[in-house]
Amino acid sequence: MKPAPRLGAIFLTVFVDLLGFGLVLPFLAKEARDAFGVSAFVATLLGSVYSLMQFLFVPVWGRVSDRVGRRPVLLWSIAGTSMTMAGLGLSLAWGSSIAWLFAARIFGGIATANLGTASAYIADITRPEERAKGMGLIGMAFGLGFILGPGIGGALAKIPIAGHHGAVPCLVASGLSLINLAWVYFGVAESLPPESRASRPQRKLAPLNLEAMRAAFALPGVALAIAVNFLVVLSFTNLDQTFTFFCGDLFGIDEQGTGYVLAFIGIVAAGVQGGLVRRLAKRFDEASLMRAGTLVQALAFATLVGAATLGSRPLLFGAGALLALGNGLTQPTTSAFISRRAPPDRQGGTLGTNQSFASLARTFGPALGGWLYGSLGPRAPYATASLGMVLAFLLAMGLRKSDAGAITRTEP
Repeated sequence: MKPAPRLGAIFLTVFVDLLGFGLVLPFLAKEARDAFGVSAFVATLLGSVYSLMQFLFVPVWGRVSDRVGRRPVLLWSIAGTSMTMAGLGLSLAWGSSIAWLFAARIFGGIATANLGTASAYIADITRPEERAKGMGLIGMAFGLGFILGPGIGGALAKIPIAGHHGAVPCLVASGLSLINLAWVYFGVAESLPPESRASRPQRKLAPLNLEAMRAAFALPGVALAIAVNFLVVLSFTNLDQTFTFFCGDLFGIDEQGTGYVLAFIGIVAAGVQGGLVRRLAKRFDEASLMRAGTLVQALAFATLVGAATLGSRPLLFGAGALLALGNGLTQPTTSAFISRRAPPDRQGGTLGTNQSFASLARTFGPALGGWLYGSLGPRAPYATASLGMVLAFLLAMGLRKSDAGAITRTEP
């Protein structure tokens, strides 16, 4: 019996990618600064180059998957993830030069730039009216990866190899990717049949393919939806690198307590994207859910500012729950909205363009938050994020309900 397309495999692929990303968060920058002797700024660039590579290569792999199928791209991505995580771990264990750490993060970002392909795989095997449910699995994988990754990574990083810390979680992540590779290779079939693939050769596979972007933006509503998603991600990631400082400076919460708050946010987000979105998608269209999600997140960031002013920890957790709810509503429905407007042979390229711009937002968001925190004070990143979400809501008001029935395969 031939293997069948499986949503579970896509969930595991994205989860392992995000778990690997989360595993290194507690220690990589600190280890780079303390063990390799670089400045704190240079150490934080290890995260920036990772997101930058995803921005550049998500649409590339999406367009390749439109041409050759999803399965080959996913297999390469998973294998590359395993190799780069192993390389990162060995570089840490051997105390190699900082250049090797940057090389591992650069190639790791290239290898894990598979979100557009994963989203296209889901779009291939789900009916349009159930698209948001399938996309919710990606959001759930994101949430679980960020919940489990930092805690596990922080604990495993304490185990030294040759006197250096941080190698063990990287090697564990590499091993998990190998398990996922075996599952996809032996148990998961191609989701895009040959007759539905792009018939024209993809001659231009440069990371910044303006022609491919224009093709995605030409689809009704797609450019606006991508702009909304960019603002949402840019605003949300204001708290990525500042939340630990925010909790410590204004609430007296240490790193472990901050981890509990982030875990709480991740659990709520995973529950929303893995369960609540499925029910809401039956009653509301994606554009309505996107508008609701941006508005809730604007309220959540404003509540964070209020919690800081009052010094209220319960309000801090309440704001975190609102933030998780709003983000959980926005992320899967945005992908579903975009995929319903793209023809089958352009799903990978279109969704890849969206994920590429999201990766660009993840590159600049933490830096913006850090600059605002240091220049204007600890409340500034969250007040700015609230305004960003309001702007995203206003843009989302221009989105109309998708008419999936009008989408057909493009002609050569």
